[in-house]
Amino acid sequence: MGADLLKSYQEVRDRYEALCQRMADPKVLSDPQEMKRAGREHARLGALLTSMDAYHKALQVYSEAKQIVAHSSDAELVALAKAEMECLEAAEARARDDLKRLLIPRDPNDGKNAIIEIRAGTGGEEATLFAADLFRMYAKFAERKGYRLEILGTSGNNLGGMKEITFLVDGHGVHGMLRFEGGVHRVQRVPATEASGRIHTSAASVAVFPEVEEVEFKINQDDLRIDVYRSSGPGGQSVNTTDSAVRITHIPTGIVVQCQDERSQLKNKAKAMKVLLAKLKDAERCERDKKRSDKRRSMVSTGDRSAKIRTYNFPQGRVTDHRIGVTLYNLPVFMEGEMDELIEALKVADTEEKLRVGLVE
Repeated sequence: MGADLLKSYQEVRDRYEALCQRMADPKVLSDPQEMKRAGREHARLGALLTSMDAYHKALQVYSEAKQIVAHSSDAELVALAKAEMECLEAAEARARDDLKRLLIPRDPNDGKNAIIEIRAGTGGEEATLFAADLFRMYAKFAERKGYRLEILGTSGNNLGGMKEITFLVDGHGVHGMLRFEGGVHRVQRVPATEASGRIHTSAASVAVFPEVEEVEFKINQDDLRIDVYRSSGPGGQSVNTTDSAVRITHIPTGIVVQCQDERSQLKNKAKAMKVLLAKLKDAERCERDKKRSDKRRSMVSTGDRSAKIRTYNFPQGRVTDHRIGVTLYNLPVFMEGEMDELIEALKVADTEEKLRVGLVE
């Protein structure tokens, strides 16, 4: 096991040192996006190298203690060496586990910003209210973490609900934090619109995309149909006197995105293009994933947005994630953006699943 895990030790050190030199290059220093990417890789390789160093050191000291036990005639020294070997075995096991986790192939999108799309599902008006509650939950989470949130498009109703909302969460590692939120979220509660006090079940779907830069994905402009129209409010009435709203259709795939939140047509077009890039890149990823073996499909992140992943039961004050069988009885706090415990449980389950099926380089 030791030889297998340490075979890339020198390679990782060489890559880390080369990256340090590259980050000192004036050309890289003058490119904010390149520095951002290099910084993420620097942090990843640094953590991997630290873990490798700890594992390598534990093996070396263990080997030295083993030699003392095998060849020394000093009984007291041998006893000390045996005691040290017991401690080193535990340290070596911890370092090995840390190293195995770091060697799991990383999703290159984990360090990116996230574009989140929430759509009201079954449940009528109550579903739109639940979609609005989910948005508020993610907004509170972003606020707690110090992330920037930007609304890219909305469609609401007169009750304060949301038929659909798309927004960007900007911050280091946001997509890695929120990528497990994709799927169907179900709510069980007495709706504000229910006079008899009966508990209803409604749903909203959440899709999470990594933000895509234009240099990562090129679009043939001839494949786009761009329509402009006047913005409308919740009741359908026009709220602008100019054709500032923008709808973009990607003809080959049929993907349609639209934005009407800004008064400027150019700003609405830029926001719509940001969402379109993310959706096209995600469609490409989904097609690629279909060709992969089942071994690379985690129990946590199946990519199936039709799968029911979580239930929010308000009468019992609980939230249950069905993928990992975890139930938390802190729903009011959870809805205020205190999602860390469940997010961490999902990340741990995903890591353990990858280790179980052998997804280690």
